[in-house]
Amino acid sequence: MNLHFKNIFCISILVLLCQYSDANIKLPAIISDNMILQQNTKAALWGWADPGEQIEIRSSWNMKTVKTVAGADGKWNTELATAKYGGPYTLTFKGRNTIVLNNILLGEVWLCSGQSNMEFTLIRQQSWMTGVLNAEQEIAQADYPLMRLFTVRRNTSAVPLTDLEGTWSICSPSNVGKFSAVAYYFGKEIMKTTGIPVGLIHSSWGGTPAESWTNRETLESVADFKPIFERFQKAISDSVAAKKLYDDQFAQWITDSISAKQKGDTIRKSPKKPDPVKYHQAPAHLYNAMIYPLVPYTLKGVIWYQGEANATRAYQYRLLFPALIKSWRQEWNSEFPFYFVQIAPFRGQNPEIREAQLLTYKTVAKTGMAVITDAGDSADIHPRNKEIVGKRLSLWALANDYGQKNLLFSGPVFKSMTKEGDRIRLTFDFAKDGLVAKESVLTEFTIAGADKKFVPAKAVIEGNTIVVWSEDIREPVAVRFGWKNVPRAELYNKAGLPASPFRTDEWPAETVGKN
Repeated sequence: MNLHFKNIFCISILVLLCQYSDANIKLPAIISDNMILQQNTKAALWGWADPGEQIEIRSSWNMKTVKTVAGADGKWNTELATAKYGGPYTLTFKGRNTIVLNNILLGEVWLCSGQSNMEFTLIRQQSWMTGVLNAEQEIAQADYPLMRLFTVRRNTSAVPLTDLEGTWSICSPSNVGKFSAVAYYFGKEIMKTTGIPVGLIHSSWGGTPAESWTNRETLESVADFKPIFERFQKAISDSVAAKKLYDDQFAQWITDSISAKQKGDTIRKSPKKPDPVKYHQAPAHLYNAMIYPLVPYTLKGVIWYQGEANATRAYQYRLLFPALIKSWRQEWNSEFPFYFVQIAPFRGQNPEIREAQLLTYKTVAKTGMAVITDAGDSADIHPRNKEIVGKRLSLWALANDYGQKNLLFSGPVFKSMTKEGDRIRLTFDFAKDGLVAKESVLTEFTIAGADKKFVPAKAVIEGNTIVVWSEDIREPVAVRFGWKNVPRAELYNKAGLPASPFRTDEWPAETVGKN
């Protein structure tokens, strides 16, 4: 057989193999061995096969069979009734081929997303991933067969993808070190308190703004988000221009270098390559590649740690963050709980981003905010105490989703103000048993009159209220607490949870108009 016909023969065999492969049932990466399916619900299952191919799915927890048929595009999807938590179980998919998934548990599934402080791992990996405070001890003890971990591999896309890369693994000292620390501590607390298996799907990327995690349709529907697209298009145009300039400069450098070498002159340093376009910061690109392929995997809820990348546009974040939450819930067709972390004190994080997060909690149903003003590092945007973050997120879930009714799950949150002569009285939610000052004197309060000039204020706790005043302000109209980049955590409730920074005024802040 000559080489030409041999090549044709090999290609024909490959085509036949591909056609045969296409005829087989294929499952997305998120549906695999060791996974956890949401208990006591109808769990979504999907995949691909030949158009019109019938698929039978049989679970070992109820020994019932569900049938579905692949559509004209080859995709099939269905729902499978799950039982009370437990396992391990098997799940069998049968069409032209058979796939058996093993070691499946029924339990609680949480999606854990955001930027670097969610990506931050238990073990030290690189300069900013410095590891948690007690990394070696925590990792050595992390033998939890009831906790399953799935990390979505980083990827970007201009269009929604159908699948992603990642595998479910059983939480153990051998693999937990490189998993999200916040997600781990959250899941561990839920699992240990309830005894229910917990599946954690971790999908995050450091340095990414919220618009990267929001679908394009949502971003395009709001006029205030138009600058997001304009900024990205400018970045692409600038990159093209920078690349052309570099190519011209590099070609000239080659010519000059040859000439300099011939003359014995010093060869100058080569031109610097331009920075590439940061597609991981582009609108919708991470949503398309790292969130959309997970839909409609049935979730209990979401935990989120992000906001640092949007701090300079904090006023816009008031709209953007709620829009992200709404878009995710719409995609999943579920009003699942969405719990997030308020940005820790850091010299580069303005108070407006914390306010935007506080307003999101106050205006968006079934959300919760973990305040960590007592767990920040003014010199490091990545504080190492991730245990307190995970635990405080878990308080929201345990109280609202797992029946821990007597659990106080939030620090004091400003509720209302009343003017009393030259003083202002403040009331708070989550403070019915009283407020506590960490030190004898409260120093984080400021007060202003109609001139909007804030001065340091005196403040005293009276039961579950605080009275604020200053001898310099006879007609006070507004109070602020912790309104700076690095506020001190000095006000708590009886559960030892810190109060969120806040302001009573709505005067225009520095980031208004920055889109």
